[in-house]
Amino acid sequence: MYSVPSVVKKSVPTGLKTFFLPGPTGRLEALLNEGRSDATHVALVCHPHPLYGGTMHNKVVYRAMKAINSFGFPALRFNFGGAGLSEGEHDRGQGEVDDVRAGLDWLHSEFHKPIIFCGFSFGAATGLRAACSDPRVVGLISLGTPVAVEDRVYTYQFLHDCTRPKLFVSGALDQFSPEDKLRELVNLAAEPKELVLIPAADHFFEGHLPEMQDTVHHWVARYFQPGKQAEAS
Repeated sequence: MYSVPSVVKKSVPTGLKTFFLPGPTGRLEALLNEGRSDATHVALVCHPHPLYGGTMHNKVVYRAMKAINSFGFPALRFNFGGAGLSEGEHDRGQGEVDDVRAGLDWLHSEFHKPIIFCGFSFGAATGLRAACSDPRVVGLISLGTPVAVEDRVYTYQFLHDCTRPKLFVSGALDQFSPEDKLRELVNLAAEPKELVLIPAADHFFEGHLPEMQDTVHHWVARYFQPGKQAEAS
């Protein structure tokens, strides 16, 4: 049976900042869930495919953000170019990598703290490409990692050299991430890494969002909660 060890969740500021951050082809609509003034880390959370309704308000993205923000870590979300009020247009993942870099740059200039990256589906595939090679990123969370999507090819060879802690979370019934293909992907990745399959969940974790959120929360606590870094090293 699926279970995640319980973690004490602390209350954090609930401030929400709406703004536009500078992107590679124009302004990107953004939201910052504020954190504690003594936060040790910040986070970037990226949304699924914009051509299929993906925005920063996606339920999976929101739940993952709440899991990370619960530690008092400021958490940034933004809409990829052409989504919501963001300028630009969808660029089949090429321009979106630069959008992610713009988000990382903004977090660094604003906070100068280590960054935790989290992405869902297209946001994971795109964001990992930018975050894995960025020394400012200290941990990566990939939700619903797409590996077998009709008319789109996702490759992850770069994970072989990505030595930061990595968490992969997918539904056991994910239609875009068959278990055998997903395990091949995770096997390719450098250590440290962890794969969690949520029983009976599909790509969107429909009906299983709490399990996904708890998995993210527990992993962040293990690696990045203040006082736990030494334990994880």
